[in-house]
Amino acid sequence: MGLTNLEKIIALQKKTSHIRNLCILAHVDHGKTTLADCLVASNGIISSRLAGKLRYLDSREDEQIRGITMKSSAISLHYSTGGNEYLINLIDSPGHVDFSSEVSTAVRLCDGAIVVVDAVEGVCPQTQVVLRQAWLENIRPVLVINKIDRLIVELKLTSQETYTHLQKLLEQVNAVTGTLFTSKVLEERAEKDAEAQSSCTENGSVDQVYDWSAGLEETDDSDLYFSPDRGNVVFASAIDGWGFSIHQFAEMYSQKMGISSSVLLKTLWGDFYLNAKAKKIMKGAQSKGKKPLFVQLVLDNIWSMYDAVVTRRDKEKVEKMVTSLGLQVMSRDLRHSDPKVLLSAICSQWLPVSQAVLSMVCEKLPSPAEISAERVEKLMSVGARRFDSLPEQTQELKKAFLDCSADETAPVIVFVSKMFAVDSKALPQNKQRPLTQEEIAQRRELARQRHAERQAANQSAESPGSADAGGASTPAAPASGAVTDALCARTEALSVRTAVDEDNKEHFVAFARVYSGVVRKGQKVFVLGPKYDPSLALRALPEGCSVADVLPSIPHMACCTVDNLYLLMGRELDELDEVPSGNVLGIGGMEEFILKSATISTSPACPPFTPLNFEATPIVRVAVEPKHPSEMPKLVRGMRLLNQADPCAEVLIQETGEHVLVTAGEVHLQRCLDDLRERFAKIEISASEPIIPFRETVIRPPKVDMVNEDMGKQQKVAVIHQVKEEQMKYPEGVQVDSTGLVTLTTPNKMATVGVRAIPLPEEVTRFLEDNVELIRTMEQFSLFAREGKTQDINQKILENIQDFKVKLERNLQGRKWRGAVERIWAFGPRRCGPNILLNSVEGYHRPSVWHCLEREAEIRDFDNSIASGFQLATLSGPMCEEPLMGVCFSVETWDMKLSAALAQQDSIDKDSQAAEHNNDDQIESSDPHETNASSASSNRSRSRAEASGSSVDCYGPFSGQLIAAMKETCRYAFQAKPQRLMAAMYTCEIMATAEVLGRVYAVLSKREGRVLQEEMKEGTDMFIIKAVLPVAESFGFADEIRKRTSGLASPQLVFSHWEVISSDPFWVPTTEEEYLHFGEKADSSNQALKYMNAVRRRKGLYVEEKIVEHAEKQRTLSKNK
Repeated sequence: MGLTNLEKIIALQKKTSHIRNLCILAHVDHGKTTLADCLVASNGIISSRLAGKLRYLDSREDEQIRGITMKSSAISLHYSTGGNEYLINLIDSPGHVDFSSEVSTAVRLCDGAIVVVDAVEGVCPQTQVVLRQAWLENIRPVLVINKIDRLIVELKLTSQETYTHLQKLLEQVNAVTGTLFTSKVLEERAEKDAEAQSSCTENGSVDQVYDWSAGLEETDDSDLYFSPDRGNVVFASAIDGWGFSIHQFAEMYSQKMGISSSVLLKTLWGDFYLNAKAKKIMKGAQSKGKKPLFVQLVLDNIWSMYDAVVTRRDKEKVEKMVTSLGLQVMSRDLRHSDPKVLLSAICSQWLPVSQAVLSMVCEKLPSPAEISAERVEKLMSVGARRFDSLPEQTQELKKAFLDCSADETAPVIVFVSKMFAVDSKALPQNKQRPLTQEEIAQRRELARQRHAERQAANQSAESPGSADAGGASTPAAPASGAVTDALCARTEALSVRTAVDEDNKEHFVAFARVYSGVVRKGQKVFVLGPKYDPSLALRALPEGCSVADVLPSIPHMACCTVDNLYLLMGRELDELDEVPSGNVLGIGGMEEFILKSATISTSPACPPFTPLNFEATPIVRVAVEPKHPSEMPKLVRGMRLLNQADPCAEVLIQETGEHVLVTAGEVHLQRCLDDLRERFAKIEISASEPIIPFRETVIRPPKVDMVNEDMGKQQKVAVIHQVKEEQMKYPEGVQVDSTGLVTLTTPNKMATVGVRAIPLPEEVTRFLEDNVELIRTMEQFSLFAREGKTQDINQKILENIQDFKVKLERNLQGRKWRGAVERIWAFGPRRCGPNILLNSVEGYHRPSVWHCLEREAEIRDFDNSIASGFQLATLSGPMCEEPLMGVCFSVETWDMKLSAALAQQDSIDKDSQAAEHNNDDQIESSDPHETNASSASSNRSRSRAEASGSSVDCYGPFSGQLIAAMKETCRYAFQAKPQRLMAAMYTCEIMATAEVLGRVYAVLSKREGRVLQEEMKEGTDMFIIKAVLPVAESFGFADEIRKRTSGLASPQLVFSHWEVISSDPFWVPTTEEEYLHFGEKADSSNQALKYMNAVRRRKGLYVEEKIVEHAEKQRTLSKNK
């Protein structure tokens, strides 16, 4: 197919039913970009000989060096089949786990996906992840089984063995899809059963019979699975340029054998064989020991082709094959020393992979007009809000989505999934345009004149004559030079020069898709941020308003003009004037209005789309600083640009002034630092060692000591002595009893607080972590209730809160947790974390967090100060100022001797402080230095009180003292229990061959890793090892594994969970056995202490360590004489 021109693509953009938006998804190195090259070559954009070698869509230099894709890039292709012309918007996505956020941005804009699986490696961890992402976004996948040539050349399987291997591979892929489908059906069934049960309970009849299987039997899932006879599987070798679906062979053989193609379609894949005598296709190939049709008619031909061309290099047989297939192969290809060149030349004509894949895409994947109602509702329902709870005008937009119309009246709805940086030279308006005929003629004339002038000048200089003549000729030269200069100036004025800013400014293009309406250049639109609420905006805006009107400012909504529209063509951008619905496009000039993703619409009723599902959480942090301090402004600007250009990277400025970069992994970190140096900041920078996050927690007192002996009386005596010693360390006014209750009095002696720290069960901590969004929603409602605002609360959220409460009660079992759920005062840190503040004060029955939906009434004065103190305590623990996790603080006493006047004067400060402190939950960071909202609020309240001259207390407002007292009490209560550090853990999946298994285990054990599971991949000699590894030990892990195993094993690291480090960082030997085992100093390495001291040292806190002890000068014998 020839080179497609821009006019053709613009014409096709208007036919919504003939557009296919799809992305290529796969595990790393399974051949996505090579397959994309073959598809791009079919449009004549690159040479078919370079397909697979050029990797056209990997436009970055580091992508070419590393050989992996790091960012999603789109290209529009034209394809004709069956008399119809299609526009295919193809997005190539990365397979590396560090860049899975790029996959999310690609999947959101598509209606279908090509899932590529390596025929040898099979279903890998990232294959499962991408299938899940496609499932969550409700997009339809098709399968390409790639690298089948490896089964022939590397594994040397026979065609029969390959058939069995491919069957198993298909089963594995379908098993993943089946799991996703089953979980969805069972969830829906559980919801229906819960509703039915509640209605039965109301009617008085309770039926306790459940039939889980019924839901699966009733639901039709036949269209979900991959099967060659259904036409959604292509077998390919992208590097050799061939690929086929069963349809192609069915049509080929129906003419030769006289059997209808519909019969062949059903029988080519499966347990069927050809009875040559009866000339019939019969069932039971396996039981009768016959070759299945797929082997006989399809695989055998490909195997004999490889045998003739690659293995035996039989020229006669090759020529015979080429003639029988009716192909034309160039003689230079036949003579080429590399057999792969000849193979590629034959196969790319016989079974072109682009034809097989693109025809499957056009036939099996939906057009933008076929978007499902379920997907539309899912996209429009943000957070916990259900579609039916959205305003009526918003619900009416569902029709615009489903129609996908490009009418003038249709509202414009566009989703921007990411912003990507483009060099100003690459923008179409800055490129050199081709010259017109008139300009060429004008330039030719000027060049002739200049040449004539030069000739005349030379002749006059060389002409022999008298000295006078020579003297006369001297002034002629400058004159001719002046003419030439003038001509040059005119020529330059005619030439089209690239308008590049002096600082070579980076431009941002929004990677987007139009869901409804037509986007035009110069059009005015609303840009809606992720937190935009259409119900609030519709109340504030006048009815029937448009973008052109002067409107009041609405939070998270901005008005802007669309500057430029671009057609994305891989490395190139082409300018467009308008883009109708259903197309993928680039939008220029949005950098001022969009940070990472946004929704663009002409209707203020449009809701923001649901946030993207990011599989990888950013966990690797580094502090960045410029080599030369004077270049700090450049670094700040560069980091701001990087934050906008990368969907997963986060940029923070800590209170200490450090600029912190948070990334998803080592490869991602390296790419971000390279981008900062070379593209965004363009300065030399130095990055710190990775900042590893930890959490602090308390545990139950251990039953055994460090040498695994029961803690006897001797140990208890030692512990009591220890407690007495520690009691001396506590400052004045702090009392700690033997049960761990800590009581502290404020400096003005007006209040006493008693707090006890209790470890939360592990499942409760995990449960609170999973429901952060719901807790945040509850906090928002209670804030609105306190401020007297009205907030629409839909039934679904109320049900979710009720369900959350019931599950929490179920998890908090036992005598000490009786009635605890009803007494929850707050969650922390940032009012939504995995720690709990319990109200155990006798006689104080304050409303718990569950009463967030009611107007709070009987609250004691300074109630908020207690909660604020708890928030500060949980944000930075006493061990190394890291956030707490899984700790419950029970307030058991709270006495106040407060004069009425003081309470009155301070209550003004208290309310404002509550509102200000609530902003904590908006600061997304795990480091305590990164927030100073609460301290700033207390400073502001203090200054207000001092300014009014109302404070009679020399210590400042009383609420500030109470906050500080509560914070200190919580810290001492925490220290009164056995303290432990919690480390962030990666799940690590390693694929390795049997011979390097021992080396993999050696690297894992050296880095504190723990193997969970090891299984052999069926049909191969590969082992899959699943392990957990602390994030702190993971730096350089992938490189070390590859070095030790000579590249035969490659790990995949994904953040999984937090795990308690079993060793006590403050442990000292106390029993006789421990003294014997560890020695008096017990100076063997303590992992927890090592981590804790490293964090303290980084934060500039005091570290208790002895550098040198009993230093003596070494003396040799000879010196002593």
